Parts: sequence; C-alpha cells; structure tokens
Amino acid sequence: MVRLSCVMAGLTRPSHLLANKMNARVKPANDRGRAAALEARMKVHVIGGGPAGLYFSILLKNAWPQTRITVFERNRPDDTFGFGVVFSDETLNTFEIHDQESYRAIVGHFAYWDDIEIHFRGTTHRIGGNGFCGCSRATLLKILGRRARSLGVEIEYQREISPLDPAIRNADLVVVADGINSRWRDTFAERFRPHVDLRPNFFSWMGSTRPFDAFTFFFRETEHGIFIGHCYQYEPQCSTWIIETDPKTFARAGLDKLDEAASARFAEDLFAQELQGHRLNTNRSIWRNFPTIRCDRWVADNMVLIGDAKATAHFSIGSGTKLAMEDGIALYEAFRSTGGRDVAVALAEFEARRREEVEKTQHSADVSLVWFEHVDRFWNMDPTRFAFGLMTRSKAITYDNLALRAPEFVKAADRLVARDVRALGFDTDTSQPLAPMFQPFQLRGLTLENRVVVSPMCQYSAQDGTPNDWHLVHYGSRAIGGAGLMFTEMTDVSKDARISPGCAGIYNDAHEAAWKRIVDFVHAQSKTKFCLQLGHAGRKGGTKLMWEGIDEPLEEGGWPIISASPLPYFPYSPVPREMTRADMDQVIADFVAATQRGQRAGFDMLEMHAAHGYLLASFISPLTNTRRDEYGGTLENRLRFPLEVFRAMRAAWPDEKPMSVRISATDWADGGLTGDDAVEVGRAFAEAGCDLIDVSTGQTVADAQPVFGRMFQTPFSDQIRNEAGLATMCVGAITTADQVNTIIAAGRADLVALARPHLVDPYFTMKAAAWYGAEGIHCPPQYLAGKEQIFRNSAREREELRDLRLKAKPKTHRDTWKEAAE
Repeated sequence: MVRLSCVMAGLTRPSHLLANKMNARVKPANDRGRAAALEARMKVHVIGGGPAGLYFSILLKNAWPQTRITVFERNRPDDTFGFGVVFSDETLNTFEIHDQESYRAIVGHFAYWDDIEIHFRGTTHRIGGNGFCGCSRATLLKILGRRARSLGVEIEYQREISPLDPAIRNADLVVVADGINSRWRDTFAERFRPHVDLRPNFFSWMGSTRPFDAFTFFFRETEHGIFIGHCYQYEPQCSTWIIETDPKTFARAGLDKLDEAASARFAEDLFAQELQGHRLNTNRSIWRNFPTIRCDRWVADNMVLIGDAKATAHFSIGSGTKLAMEDGIALYEAFRSTGGRDVAVALAEFEARRREEVEKTQHSADVSLVWFEHVDRFWNMDPTRFAFGLMTRSKAITYDNLALRAPEFVKAADRLVARDVRALGFDTDTSQPLAPMFQPFQLRGLTLENRVVVSPMCQYSAQDGTPNDWHLVHYGSRAIGGAGLMFTEMTDVSKDARISPGCAGIYNDAHEAAWKRIVDFVHAQSKTKFCLQLGHAGRKGGTKLMWEGIDEPLEEGGWPIISASPLPYFPYSPVPREMTRADMDQVIADFVAATQRGQRAGFDMLEMHAAHGYLLASFISPLTNTRRDEYGGTLENRLRFPLEVFRAMRAAWPDEKPMSVRISATDWADGGLTGDDAVEVGRAFAEAGCDLIDVSTGQTVADAQPVFGRMFQTPFSDQIRNEAGLATMCVGAITTADQVNTIIAAGRADLVALARPHLVDPYFTMKAAAWYGAEGIHCPPQYLAGKEQIFRNSAREREELRDLRLKAKPKTHRDTWKEAAE
C-alpha cells in the first residue's frame, strides 16, 4: 500500500492560505430566504459523477457561484448501472428545501406509490401510508448533470482520475464520491480505515416492463429454496426487480454456472406468475454479495468521503441513493454553517454532525438485511405475523406508527395474537382484543397477567447478603405498578458467590426470612408474579459496588473466587481457581439449597443465571473455558456442568412451577459464542426442563465489542424462539410500550423485560395500560382514583397525539408529481 505521506506531498495547503484563497464576501439572500451566502474562490474536485457528487456540486455552486467545481466521472454520460432508485416523502421534502429546480425535475419523472404489498404463501397484505417514489437512476443522473452544468459545474466524463494524479494537487477540496469500489478509499486505507462486511446472500438487479402501484415483495418457495423479489415501478412501463436468495439455494439452483442472460431466463421462469407475461431485462445484472462498508474516518487532510465510498446501506431499506444525496446536503451545510472560510473546519463539522445519522441508518439496514438472510426462520409463521415482522424488521417502523399508517392491518395483528392466546385456553376477546403486551401468558402452572417483565437489576444495597427496606420498597412499588412478572436481582447462592459486598443472597435463614417478607407483600398487594434469579459470580466476584467501579476488583476485603479456568476478568483482576470436582459438587449443593429456600420463601418461578461471564457462563463460553477434561472443548462438554446444576435445581423445585435460564446469546467477541450456538444452548436447557430462555448477551470478556442500539439483543431472542421453537424473553435497550407491542406482535419474544425504564418509573405498565385502554389491569384499592384519572387523561392525550403525528407526517408529494407530469 502506498503511504499517504508519499503521495500527498504538495497536495494540501496551510489552513490560513485556504482561508485567504476563499476570499469570502457577502451576497444577498437567495430565493429560499436563507441568510446571506458567501462567494468563495475555491477549487473543488469531485471524484465520481453519481448522485452524491453531483448534488453536492449543485448546492455548493448555487451558494458560491465563483467556486470552481470539476466533477471527474470515469463513465460516459449515458452509462448507468441498475434500474430505479427510491426516495421517501421525507427525503423529497429535503430536496425541495435545498434546490427547487432539481426537485421539480425529479418529481416530474417519478412514479409515486403509497402502499407496500407483501405476497407470501398464497396471501397478499397491502399496507398503506408509506409515501415512496421511484425514479430511473439514468434519469436522475441526467437531471442532476443538467442542473450542475447549468450552474457552471464542469463535468469531465470518461476521465479516470488516479488518487496519485497531479491534477488534484491544486484543489482546495477533494470530494471522494467514487462509489462502493472506491479506489481513493482503498489507496488511503490507512487514513480512512475502511471495514467491509460481505454479506452471504446473493442478489441480482434486473428490470421489467411489468407495472406496479405499490412497493412489492414476492416470496417464492422452490425445490432449491426460497427466493425473494423486491419490486417497484420507477417510470411508466419500467420496474426494478431485485432478486435475492441465500447461498445454499443459489448453489442448488446452479446460478453460479449461469451467465447474465441465462440467469434472467431462470428468474423469468421462477417468477412467471408474478411477471404476468412480462420479460426481465438486464443491465450488468450479475449475481453478487452486498458489501456493508464502514470507515473509521471520513476525512483525511482535504479529502472527504461521501456516498457509497463512505458507507453503504442494504437495498432492503432503499436508502443507498438517499444516503448519498443527503451526504451531499450535509457536506454543503457544513460549509454553510461554518462560513465557508476553512475547509478543515467544515470537514470536521461534516463528520461530527453526519456520522450519527449515517450509523443509525446503517444499523437499521443491518437489522433489515439479517431478516432477509434468515427468512426461512419465519416461513411457518401465520402470514399476518410474517407481514408484521417484515414491516417492522428494521425498527424504523413500530406498532404505534404502523397503527397510524395502516390501522386495519395492526388490528388484524392484534386479533392474531389474541387468537393464539385463546387457543391456549384463555378467555380472550378476539374481536376487540387488547394490545399484544396485555395478553396473558402461561408457563407451566403459572399465569401472567401481561407480557411486561421487570428485569433483574442488581441494587448493591444488601447488608451481608440480607435484603432490607430498600428492597421491600423497590420490589413492592414495581409490583404495584402492574408488570406481569418481576425478577429479583441476581441473588447469590453462597457468601463467596457474591459479585460485591452489597449483593443480595439467599444462603442463610435471615436471607430467607427477609425475602419471604418481600414476597408476601408482592403477593398481597399485586397480581405480579415473582421470580427468584439465582447465580454465582465466579471470576467476576469480589468487586466494587457498581457506582464505585463496575467489575473493578476490591482493593481490600475480597474473597476467594473460582471459575471454569484460571483466567482473570481484567489483566489486573485476581486470578480465579480452576474448579475441581469437589468445587462443582459444592456449587451444585449451594444452588439446590438456595432453590429450596426460594420455594419456602414463596417465589412463583426460578431462574438460573448462566450469562454475563459469571460462574456458569464461564463454562459455556470458549473464551473463558480452556479446560482439557470432560467439561471443556466442545459446546456439549462446556454445557455439561451448567446442565448438572440446572437438573439438580429442577429436581428440587416444584414441578408445577416454571424455571428459566438467562444466557448470553453472543459474546460479541471473535472466537466466542454466536447466535447459532445460542440456539443449541437453548435446546439443551429445554430438554432438561427449562420453560423459558432469558436472552441477554455479552459481558463475558472485558474487550467485547457489542453493537448497541434500540432493542439490540432482540434478534437473538428472535433466532432462538423461531429456530428452536422455544419460549423466550428478550431484554436490552427496550424503553417503550410501543416497542413491547412490536416485539410481541412480530413473534420475536414471548415476554419483554425492561430494566432502566422501571428504575425511574415503577408504574410503567400501569401507564401503558391506560394508554392502550387495558382497563382490567390490577390496581390496589388505595390507588384506584389515580388509575381512573390516568385512564381518562390517556384516552384524550392519545387522540391528541394521534392528530399531531398525522399533521407532522411528511407531506405527500403525489400532487406535486402529478402537477409536474402535467
């Protein structure tokens, strides 16, 4: 690789010279009513004549006419690849604000639709309120090219610019917009630090003359496997067909041996019914894998990456061209907001302000593409649930906003959940059902009033392991708040099993009595069921209270710690003793004794904690288990001891009462547990008598790299539930009742645990019940007047918010499109 210092000599200039060169002066505000703009004598080179580079050039040249902008495009003016591009109403609003002329030209050539149509196993679901537009990519490039040239932007077609070419050396700004296969990004990889994730599914971009009046998904099962068609119209008699399949189906169908024409004929036969007599045409329609591209840095000296050169978003959310053009807007806005006087300042502003939005879009795209990669996981779902899951796959659309877009469809999803519950023997109204989160659920002989769970949350407030008045108030208030199920914090089975000196235990009579006091209060004052979570800290024991330094070892007063293998959590943490058979027998005895105490204390349910790098989890993960005996090596061996513990607990726990296991479904680290492993872990515990898999992730090793985001652990619950057919509970960055309803309706989990929302709002569930009209929620008589008031207020506030949201929806561009077309 050529180092930047060798090739950039003479390219950049000191920032004070750039400031002088731009020689900005004020001119009158333009017709959009912006504040006074600046004219800048600046030389800008744009590498790549795609939507990102052209749109940035238009905006910059329009604001600063004396700027000299040259776009270098390797292809001819009429060359383009692919067929159509998609924008939402919201994106069109942005275009309208920034450049009226190009906006009018764009909407004049768009096909507009409002619906998404899903064809699955002989059913069709049509879901409105989406507001999308399609346009030919070739037309879009012509519109932007004409607009750019009319403003004085120089476009040099069929000009391949090398990253080492001296032609760029006199530029003040180099905008790198040369696409997915960017030579510039790769040449300066040491500076931009790109990461490419080549996804497993194969896809091919084709076209047809078949018209569509909705964005349409076709799901076709064949002898080879499942094929998916992502289809939309982008101009009269022209539609895009993106055909996708998994690698095994691709190979079984022999598509790796077919040329472009032959694969098109294969796809025509495959989708003959859907094509309705139309043909498929090609334009470099090769089968390929989608590359998800991220860069640690977007800026290097006076170079900046935008568009697909910088970051890609999967076609399943239709945001590639949207991201590219919005990059152009953001880069222009960075120059405008910083006064246009300093390239370095503007580029820093661009990256700082733009990165969060791009990463959010990429996260949504990642979740979406994984859904399509594993569509077989959902194949046996009821078609309504399948369609609901498809609509909400990326987390951008949820239960509540889908109810605004397509209320009848959401009502159908509600009725489906209610029918499933009724089939289990519950007397549930299926004609006017409650929201999914307020449907009951059963585990063995235990019935939960709703699907909301107070997640286990360590309080670090016990005294020598004994829960106290803090715990009584903490658990009592949350039970009164209406959740269907509540977990204790991880409650330790012995003194040396504690995480910290403040952790609760249940290993002596005082502990048992203190817990019984709390359990009795919960049962007397609420309908909430109470689950005792039992655990052993293992190598993460002997640490400080959370607010003093989570997982940090105690400076004094620690205790002996044990683990599967003698590996410290941090390099400076105490080294645990590798467990012997005698240690294992003692730990099993401790768990059984705690189980028996939990039964005497009156708990309704029991959970074994085998997650987060604690003792039992340290056996399951290959990152923490390096044993060479029968308890190490294969996953089957690594599960051997945790299963011994679980079976002993199950034997000591009443048969009519359920048990769950909390697992880390991934270690978020190379060489650690994966989602596929988690499915096998879940199955193993289910065969041993586990009724519910509590799906968490990570915290196994200190250098893990979790991918955080809304509901970020839910996909692992989804995988275990729908691949293994097990009941699951999801947890992790779930913060709203809307998200709870989305998860339950889509079949991603059976129960939803919330932690932090319950810390600050014990009455989370009661408030949600008022919002969704679940009047049957239990409320102590002392609080009934408050319940009545919040139900009255919530009904009015919900209607008012609905009206506000409808008014705040991006305006439809359907009429603009019609006017422009006329």
